[in-house]
Amino acid sequence: MPPRCKELLTKAIKEGASDMHIVTGAPPIIRVHGGLEVLPGYEALTPEDTQEIVYSVMNEEQISEFETDLECDLSFGIEGLSRFRLNVYRDRGATVAAFRAIPFEVMTFHELGLPQVVADFAHRPTGLVLVCGATGSGKSTTLAAIIDKINRERNVHIITIEDPIEYLHSHNQSIINQREVNADTRSFGAALKRVLRQDPDV
Repeated sequence: MPPRCKELLTKAIKEGASDMHIVTGAPPIIRVHGGLEVLPGYEALTPEDTQEIVYSVMNEEQISEFETDLECDLSFGIEGLSRFRLNVYRDRGATVAAFRAIPFEVMTFHELGLPQVVADFAHRPTGLVLVCGATGSGKSTTLAAIIDKINRERNVHIITIEDPIEYLHSHNQSIINQREVNADTRSFGAALKRVLRQDPDV
């Protein structure tokens, strides 16, 4: 990864940012405790700057997808810093992006302060659980905690379909397959059509 992007993300994390926005005509913008602020020490970015920063973390397939669809989701990690979810999109013809920091470790129910009723979902043998909420409200983090709890406490086969994969899970009491749209399957629909033939429990 080119040093410029790594430097920006490292500084953003040190400032306590949950998100970083790379847009034209403004310096890098970070979200800290819900509010937006300028990442100190940077000037306004040009369209060339934003494309260089964003493309530096994308592979050829992702760049091709973006140039065809004009938007793309992906995730990546920087060792010793954090994982990141990245949404790349167009704004007035320029390449711009939103980075979201994702911890390497899945937070526990206790750390998240989730009520017992949510923990109980991890032990339900059947059913449909919907996790809904506003942007940044903790949907992905809650789902990761539920999956982690199942993985640690039950002997089952877990299959996730994600776009992109955010939290990485290792096999524990369960086996877990994490399938990423456009990397491991063509679409959510295609994956769901076949998933029942893969002997899933969750």
